[in-house]
Amino acid sequence: MEVAIIDYGAGNVFSVATALERLGARVCITREEKAIRRADRVIFPGVGQAEAAMLRLAETGLEEVIPTLGQPVLGICLGMQLMCRHSEEGQVDGLGIFPLEVRRFPAGMKVPHMGWNTLSELRGPLFEGLPEEAWMYFVHSYYVPENDRAAACTCYGLRFAAALEHENFFGCQFHPEKSSVGGRRVLENFLSKNIEKYRSEQ
Repeated sequence: MEVAIIDYGAGNVFSVATALERLGARVCITREEKAIRRADRVIFPGVGQAEAAMLRLAETGLEEVIPTLGQPVLGICLGMQLMCRHSEEGQVDGLGIFPLEVRRFPAGMKVPHMGWNTLSELRGPLFEGLPEEAWMYFVHSYYVPENDRAAACTCYGLRFAAALEHENFFGCQFHPEKSSVGGRRVLENFLSKNIEKYRSEQ
């Protein structure tokens, strides 16, 4: 199983790579279109500011590449948010894979939201074998509201989407690579052939 981790200067790519290598994946950290397209799986990580990250994607040409990928793609944290239509962080348009808005937590709430939260309303292949109230680790100041593309939800002052899915695209607001046993299972599920079976049944 070859996994391409998209390197566009806005991700903690090495911790993600280490987590995947522990699961037996062959990892390629790259911004080359050919390498990304030939991989069995693609991880789109991200930490930092949405507007700056979108500028880097545009500079590398990846802004046009990512929405056209056909294999399973997993956006993590900022990566998931950039896969949405628009973000209030810098009032920037995203990749539009998920037709959703990214919003800032309301004034008066402590941000970033940092720490462990439980998930609820789990569905889809990323969460096979995980119980309701599974714990995951979050670090973020913006969120995606609950919606019909949510594969899991959580609560920090308000309820929001902890994960998204649409066709071959998946997103986690939490960091599976930092989420111990639960996060390991999410990554195992992403690498599993069950992802392909699930897509064929949709």
